[in-house]
Amino acid sequence: MELLQEILCHVLADKKVQVSFSGLADTEIIKIAELECYKALQKIKAILEDDSLEDSECFYRTPEIVCVFEDLSSGCGNRHDFG
Repeated sequence: MELLQEILCHVLADKKVQVSFSGLADTEIIKIAELECYKALQKIKAILEDDSLEDSECFYRTPEIVCVFEDLSSGCGNRHDFG
């Protein structure tokens, strides 16, 4: 099944997709997105305010912040490689 998903993602990557949600107004969709963004900001703020880490460990907070964006299915580009 994973191979099928990979093939479909590759084939459909350049296709235009139109999504509609019946029963939801545009303002409701925006409110939902804003709420998710606010939750992500709260997580990022908590990561940055974590005083349990020494200054030398602060460097390792960046991957945690990237993970917050990845949880929203929003990549941070190719500027990081934490593996």
